[in-house]
Amino acid sequence: MNIVWQYLDKRAATIKVLKDYNSMKHIIERTDDDISMIYDGMISPSSPVNDGMPTVRNPQANENRIAHTIDKIDVLKERLRQALEYMDWFQPAWDELTEDEQFVLHEFYMVEEQSQTSAVYNICDRFNIERSSAYNKKNRTLERLTLLLYGK
Repeated sequence: MNIVWQYLDKRAATIKVLKDYNSMKHIIERTDDDISMIYDGMISPSSPVNDGMPTVRNPQANENRIAHTIDKIDVLKERLRQALEYMDWFQPAWDELTEDEQFVLHEFYMVEEQSQTSAVYNICDRFNIERSSAYNKKNRTLERLTLLLYGK
């Protein structure tokens, strides 16, 4: 085992992974549409703008626009590749958790714009437990996911 693994804060890394899940899912769902929209903009001619300002003729304007669009598409494809790699790594560990464990982590880390207090109350309501038990349940579940993602 590499010595670096002993110094990695696996718990903090797992929390960051959970918080990135919605972004990665969004990237996977939207990238094809984004690429097709950018590609459509690349092949359609631009219309002249009549705003009263004098124009400057650039003979390479079309080539520059095409090159810029290809660069944008490459960035989107790389972002998609990383999101797919993330999902291939994360999803098997997530699927190993029970539905209740997934609920706990989802409430604490994956619901955007929800306070930790709201997450605790939702967990308390679902499992009919007190707040300290909800935090303990979260900590145990987070430790289990950390073990599934990173090992010992």
